[in-house]
Amino acid sequence: MAANGKNLVAMEGGKTELDGSAKGSGARGPPGSLVNDQVIGAGEPEPLGLCGYVLVLLAYVMAIVTFPISLCFCIKVVQEYERAVIFRLGQLVPGGAKGPGIFFSLPCTDTYRKVDLRTVSFDVPPQEILSKDSVTVAVDAVVYYRVQNATISVTNVENAQRSTRLLAATTLRNVLGTKTLGEILTERENISHQMQTALDEATDAWGVKVERVEVKDVRLPVQLQRAMAAEAEATREARAKVIAAEGEKNASRALKEASEVISESPAALQLRYLQTLNAISAEKNSTIIFPLPVDLLRGILTPAFGSSGNVHMNAGQNPGSQAGTPPGV
Repeated sequence: MAANGKNLVAMEGGKTELDGSAKGSGARGPPGSLVNDQVIGAGEPEPLGLCGYVLVLLAYVMAIVTFPISLCFCIKVVQEYERAVIFRLGQLVPGGAKGPGIFFSLPCTDTYRKVDLRTVSFDVPPQEILSKDSVTVAVDAVVYYRVQNATISVTNVENAQRSTRLLAATTLRNVLGTKTLGEILTERENISHQMQTALDEATDAWGVKVERVEVKDVRLPVQLQRAMAAEAEATREARAKVIAAEGEKNASRALKEASEVISESPAALQLRYLQTLNAISAEKNSTIIFPLPVDLLRGILTPAFGSSGNVHMNAGQNPGSQAGTPPGV
């Protein structure tokens, strides 16, 4: 039987991978389907043949004759996070991947490959992508995956890690090519989920489980960055003008209400006048010259000259400008 894994058949009585996969009940599926984490072919396991059995027998005899030295060559150890896929004369040994712990390997006839089951991460190189609205952007991502079936990852694909990396790059371009620039910038979580689903479905036949995909960075052309910055600045300026206009509107309403109150009570105007003088004197220590109100001046001079005095003052008129009296006298 060919060792390329395309016509691999499931061995009866073998155990499945210890990675959480469900144990089947012996049901068989169409060629290429997965039952008990093994690839199902069209026929029964091919026998080793007379020559194969002779070679295996000689290997056992050699291991027994050279015991205990042969233990150094026959006993192998795999770690908790590893599995060993054993081939005997090019055919997969019944029982699936071995490990963790100790397993037996015949010298000369058995070969094995260790597979790491830990989660692996890699960076997807920046991809130049043309978005749906014809904008060129450079996007990179990071992918987290692990081997969930060591046997399939060895027999169904030449290099599972390299194949997953290449598929991640093409999937990133395909998914982002259907999105607009706004969707790429605002819907990263949705894009990551779509990529994870697409990669997981494609790599399932390789025994690989894609656990997570994250879009790292979206780089825009310099001209587009400037245009977006100008647009954002214009939006902020427009919003500031609207806020300022609302403030002016509210202030004018408040002034109108204040003027109505002052017009109803003349004393309020005098009080406001004194408050303004107090505020000015508190801010800066300076001399301020201001005209006295005519009403106040009349109240001071009336007791001195009498109610029938010659002092006649009008609002805004200098006392020295009365008829018969030259200015300044």
